[in-house]
Amino acid sequence: MGCVRFAERYLRSDPPTHDEIRAATAEVRRILGALSVPLHEVRAVVGVAGTVTTITAHALALTEYDPARINGARLPVAAVTEAAEDLVSMERADRAQLGFMHPGRVDVIGAGALIWSLILEHVNDVTGEAAGSCVASEHDILDGIALSIGEQRTAVQR
Repeated sequence: MGCVRFAERYLRSDPPTHDEIRAATAEVRRILGALSVPLHEVRAVVGVAGTVTTITAHALALTEYDPARINGARLPVAAVTEAAEDLVSMERADRAQLGFMHPGRVDVIGAGALIWSLILEHVNDVTGEAAGSCVASEHDILDGIALSIGEQRTAVQR
């Protein structure tokens, strides 16, 4: 899955039609249903990078991108879903006017928002809402990999 791929394949209208959203939703749910990841063990969800931070900025009703307010923000899944639904249903011109929106995300944020909200919904369904909120991180997975490698090296040197 990916926001560019889903925007190009499914959400082609401005704004996307109900049929386009329904088809994209069905495909995301199909992919999530085929996962062999032990999601029942999840107790916390942390989302990283641009799509998640942009949706978080919208959910926080920011007028401009503010990393200090976004990083570490914990939001109920319902707030993320509401922000995602709003972004998916907006016209391109309206998304472009959002002060926190990076110009490179304007065309694909609707698809990314749909995917992120459905991932959270799926995790909540599997866990019985044990992970009823999510945390946004300004840092991406590469930061985490670098940190864990550094920690492993430090442990070996001891």
